[in-house]
Amino acid sequence: MNETIETILNHRSIRKFTDQSLSEEQVEIIVRAAQQASTSSYMMAYTIIGVTDPEIKKQLAEVSGQFYVEKNAHLFVFCADLSRIKAIEASEEENKMIEENLQSTEQFIVATVDAALAAQNAAIAAESLGLGICYIGSLRNDINRVNEILELPKYVYPLFGMVMGYPAHEPEKKPRFPKELIYHENTYKKHKETEQYVKDFDETLKTYYANRSFNTRHDTWTKQMLRKYKVPQRLDVGPYIKKKQMNRH
Repeated sequence: MNETIETILNHRSIRKFTDQSLSEEQVEIIVRAAQQASTSSYMMAYTIIGVTDPEIKKQLAEVSGQFYVEKNAHLFVFCADLSRIKAIEASEEENKMIEENLQSTEQFIVATVDAALAAQNAAIAAESLGLGICYIGSLRNDINRVNEILELPKYVYPLFGMVMGYPAHEPEKKPRFPKELIYHENTYKKHKETEQYVKDFDETLKTYYANRSFNTRHDTWTKQMLRKYKVPQRLDVGPYIKKKQMNRH
């Protein structure tokens, strides 16, 4: 097994960081690694915002409800970005066609995937440098507020943040589903054993939570999903995206 695979397999979310800052060189390397991610049709349909202003971090932490959005060495916000397509010099007729296409669900997916691929490259690069990271989806708790704080233009929307820094703790790796439940060959396999796989995984996760070195609790994957899906969440995201002239058809 090589060092790259070891880095990937050793991933865990880090939420507590030392006071040590990232160097400009480290930020440069991480952003360059993000830019080398695969991109659909060479669109590079994303923007990365590095948040270093303490006041902006504080405001974003208030949106997320998570202290580590403020307390970290560096905060990145990954945005899907199709605004550069609109900057292309084109005829009036071409502009009409461009705008129609930019509003499609397909282009919404393309930009979202491009940003996610770039983010994962950044995460692996950071971890290879001895840094820790944690994705921050909770920036979408108030997506309109984040849009306002970051002054995002039309055709640009925030997907998630990523906090980064030198780890101040070493949490255990969280278990993942067994390969049999995730990997299917040729067609989707409707496992008769799916319910049993989930029950077995619940037991694995219950043991993990009970025995980990911090924040022990009695919990399972099933209980977490029930808590998540019983309550409507972030219902303002859909209208916000449409207001951005995205995912309209």
